[in-house]
Amino acid sequence: MKKLISILIPCYNEEGNVVAISKAVEDELQKSCPAYDYEIVFIDNFSTDNTRPLLRELCKNNKKIKAIFNARNFGQFNSPYYGLQQTHGECTISMCCDFQDPVELIPTLVQKWEEGAKIVAAIKTSSDENKLVRLLRTIYYKMIHKMSQVEQIEHFTGFGLYDKSFIDVLRNLHDPTPFMRGIVAELGFKRVDVPYRQAKRKAGKTHNNWYSLFDAAMLSFTSYTKVGLRFATIGGFIVSFVALIMAVVYFIAKLSNWNNFTAGSIPILLSVLFLGSIQLFFIGFLGEYIMSMNNRIMNRPLVIEEERINFEEEKSSAKKTD
Repeated sequence: MKKLISILIPCYNEEGNVVAISKAVEDELQKSCPAYDYEIVFIDNFSTDNTRPLLRELCKNNKKIKAIFNARNFGQFNSPYYGLQQTHGECTISMCCDFQDPVELIPTLVQKWEEGAKIVAAIKTSSDENKLVRLLRTIYYKMIHKMSQVEQIEHFTGFGLYDKSFIDVLRNLHDPTPFMRGIVAELGFKRVDVPYRQAKRKAGKTHNNWYSLFDAAMLSFTSYTKVGLRFATIGGFIVSFVALIMAVVYFIAKLSNWNNFTAGSIPILLSVLFLGSIQLFFIGFLGEYIMSMNNRIMNRPLVIEEERINFEEEKSSAKKTD
């Protein structure tokens, strides 16, 4: 009996890519991995274009292609993480729908897995993306790597292969705000890194923006570092100490009328604004930690499904069990 490889492809408004990526993955599997059976699982994060009708047609023509339609957009982290848990293969390869993750890397990932790796992480060693964005990403990865208590994998987007044993662990984590890049490094499974060059999108526009990038950065900071909290505590102590010294100096100068010392309103106003801005910054930073805690305490579902297609074998097996 052939081993089953699952290919997970999260998508959102990818009408220009879903058909092409499906064919490219099928062709690559049939050419390079003929000894394996496969399933291709699309999880659609509430697309508003023609993506869903195209996925229905793909599923109709090929029962090995499956689709999950989310009831709404559940964010860039929850949907792929939930999709991983719905696969059935001996291993699962997660890749983007826009061809930025090279399909031709699939046989290399499978080979490393067969050699004993439980996780094969594809690392972007170079990229065709904007040089400024690339630089900012690199700075971010360096920062989080230095500050995190857990090893963080630089330039790892989630593209890679995951053994079934790792997927089973994900099913039992019950993390409502998962940060996959951190989880991969945190759980300690045997990992092999494979380098690749990230290409530009084949069609459509990227759905990432500065807000989504900031959201990803804050999730990693609040999930895997204490630096923000410690910096707020130490910074607040230092600023308070400096303010106390300044207050004492000002008080002594006023009492002694030293060199006709007078303090105008402008320096005082600037000091108040400076201290106020520091307070607002740290209140916001602490708020990020509290918001992350709140999401975990509420423990809402990762995703609510609206529909799933070509998962009939699950229903039949469930009936047999009953």
